[in-house]
Amino acid sequence: MSMQEKLDQLKELRAKVQAGGGEKKIAKQHAAGKMTARERIDYFFDQDTFREIDVFAGEPDKNPSEGVVTGFGLVNGRKVFVYAQDFTVTGGSLGMVHAQKICKVLDLAMRNGAPVVGLNDSGGARIQEGVDALNGFGEIFFRNTIASGVIPQLSVIMGPCAGGAVYSPALMDFIFMVNGTSQMFITGPQVIRAVTGEEVSMEQLGGALTHNQTSGVAHFMGENEEHCLDTVKNLLGYLPASNTEKPPLSESVEPAVDREALLDIVPAQPMFSYDVKKVIQAVVDGSEFLEVLPLYAKNAVVGFARFAGQPVGIVANQPDFMAGCLDINASDKISRFVRFCDAFNIPLVTFMDVPGFLPGTGQEFGGIIRHGAKMLYAYSEATVPKVTIILRKAYGGAYLAMCSSSLRADMVYAWPTAEIAVMGPEGAVNIIKRKEIENAANPAEERSRLVQEYRDKFANPYVASSRGFVDDVIDPRETRAKIIDAIESLASKRESRPSKKHGNLPV
Repeated sequence: MSMQEKLDQLKELRAKVQAGGGEKKIAKQHAAGKMTARERIDYFFDQDTFREIDVFAGEPDKNPSEGVVTGFGLVNGRKVFVYAQDFTVTGGSLGMVHAQKICKVLDLAMRNGAPVVGLNDSGGARIQEGVDALNGFGEIFFRNTIASGVIPQLSVIMGPCAGGAVYSPALMDFIFMVNGTSQMFITGPQVIRAVTGEEVSMEQLGGALTHNQTSGVAHFMGENEEHCLDTVKNLLGYLPASNTEKPPLSESVEPAVDREALLDIVPAQPMFSYDVKKVIQAVVDGSEFLEVLPLYAKNAVVGFARFAGQPVGIVANQPDFMAGCLDINASDKISRFVRFCDAFNIPLVTFMDVPGFLPGTGQEFGGIIRHGAKMLYAYSEATVPKVTIILRKAYGGAYLAMCSSSLRADMVYAWPTAEIAVMGPEGAVNIIKRKEIENAANPAEERSRLVQEYRDKFANPYVASSRGFVDDVIDPRETRAKIIDAIESLASKRESRPSKKHGNLPV
């Protein structure tokens, strides 16, 4: 066979691989509102930068690309590795070679210190391959675990993801889903109906809204595939390529909100609510805040922003929901986010306005002690620069859990509206002054007087400041400048900890 004949054969074989499952299956994919694996890759990467690997793995004549396209390219000029399951080829099902291709990409990403993005769209394990398929999942899970905290791992669910396949995304850092076209579940509606008798649709069981709002499994929800992939690209812009690097710097941009607005956002009355995101938007670069898990545990707010071009992780209580109390779900949400930021050298800025941990038998029986301890552990463990702003309430153990000086916050600032105490004035007076109130001629009036007396004497930022627990009481309009100064001064922070294999997180 001549060279030209060999080149013609190569061209024909490459065309078969790039055609995926063929026109009919591609049309069916489009009819479902979904792009093909290669179309997603073309949309995601900078133009003409994607380089495919393992092009002819497996049986290119029967299963082009073995149902998964793998390779690397540039996203906004930065290297990213990818695997994209192709639902048009054997339903994107995972067999031995399919798994080997994913493992190779994970290994390459680790060796090169670059993020990996998985575009999941699969019918699950290739049953006919039996234990080989199961082993393939196990090999992927192992690599996800070893890569954790070393390179960012982002999982994008763009179709079905069921059974054992869901655990690779669960082991990665962030999960993205597309509203209406992606599902995740361990067992599908048919199995649930047969075993428990419950009737549930695929969307109710494992749709994007379910996992973004109810289970907290997924972190972001796109309205369509393009919106979802745009959000992935946006997130990557805040993250370093690996744990050996610092996050990428950009130009400083003034907030779009006038700093004078900060004087009116937080009500002086402690019982009144407000949206803490308005505070965040008034102080961060360009008023841009990429919120993580915006629909789940809404009493806590976490996400990414920039101060003077420096990416930071933001954690805040949300008084607009459940008064900003910490509960089981909020504790988990905050803890995992803090640990991610610490793993990837992203400074933490915490906005505190917390009345306490949520009381009640549901929380106690659900293990709020164990879950709340995760926050104490995560913040204590974190060695990145930590800056805390106390906006208003800072009561009891919740004050400690929201990165107080006791958990080694590097800088703690308080607004004049801050109330730092063991508990709120009303509760404290009911306990401390119970007899005085009972014996008063007008108990209600006496109680009101004592509450105000307690608030004036103890529920303010100056007692804590006098003990060195608060570094400064600041004008709210100075907040952005103080945070920027703190982050810049802490840029060279070094903190050593006792040598150990790993700690025992209270999971």
